[in-house]
Amino acid sequence: MYLVCFAIFLGIHLWGVGEALRFSFVVTGIAVVALIVFALAALPGFSFASLDDIPVDASAAGAGSWLPFGLLGIWAAFPFGMWFFLGVEGVPLAAEETRDPARTLPKAIRWSMGILVVLAVVTFFAAAGARGSAAIQEAGNPLVEALQPGGKATTLSRIVNYAGLAGLVASFFSLIYAGSRQLFALSRAGYLPRFLSLTSRRKAPYLGLLVPGTIGFLLAALSGNGARMLNIAVFGATISYALMSLSHIVLRRREPELPRPYRTPGGVLTSSVALVLACAALVATFLVDVTAAVIALVVYVVAIGYFGLYSRKRLVAKAPEEEFAALAAAEAELSRD
Repeated sequence: MYLVCFAIFLGIHLWGVGEALRFSFVVTGIAVVALIVFALAALPGFSFASLDDIPVDASAAGAGSWLPFGLLGIWAAFPFGMWFFLGVEGVPLAAEETRDPARTLPKAIRWSMGILVVLAVVTFFAAAGARGSAAIQEAGNPLVEALQPGGKATTLSRIVNYAGLAGLVASFFSLIYAGSRQLFALSRAGYLPRFLSLTSRRKAPYLGLLVPGTIGFLLAALSGNGARMLNIAVFGATISYALMSLSHIVLRRREPELPRPYRTPGGVLTSSVALVLACAALVATFLVDVTAAVIALVVYVVAIGYFGLYSRKRLVAKAPEEEFAALAAAEAELSRD
């Protein structure tokens, strides 16, 4: 089953970006419909009393009915809460395959974040309010559990169960796309081996898809520990969030006159808050799964070693995107003359 899923998903991406994004859009639509059906089905059994029915740990600092495990409980929940939004940062990676990225990508990010916030809040409160927070806090499939008060499957719980798989497919699909484009860009600039930026006739970075796909398949098939792999992904994501926020702050200070088609709402203040939250989530990963955090750290150490000992001496002086920007500036200057 692992092999079939990897073959199908990678095959669609190798077919072409248009086909991959159309498929992703359809699967995401199915997942959204499943969440809406779940929320409507859970509404009749909703109770505000069920939201805070977890027994309070009196020994925890700041514990109460709404914070049964205290302030440390919030911190430890960061890696899980991030999965409501993990992957949305992949939207800008479609910049080179978008007609007018300066106009369309900010709009896409705003719509993505808005939809995610609404769905996250509705799903969270519907699941906890319908079945009770205590009943679903350790459930492997909380949406299905919320629709099965007596533990017996119903027609609606089956529909949500199977349609909800589309959400996993959509997440997997979007991460394949974002990861391959990130590898392509890093390889083209010389940070990673150059062969990863080779493209097929259909302009797909085929080695940037096949190499990480093979590694992912082997890890999934040999370990069988999906939860740990997800925690490793969260750890890596928190590092990237922290570095992106820090980069934004540095660029605002060092390059205040740099042309910016899109400006972050709130500017440096927004990035500073994001940096603090990302660092808090990074540390929280150790509270949840120390092994996953250590594995991710080892991967980062190897990558830093590769950069320090090899790739930093072989970086491309002018990456293609820089060349394109220079050409565009020259053409604009000629048109003014």
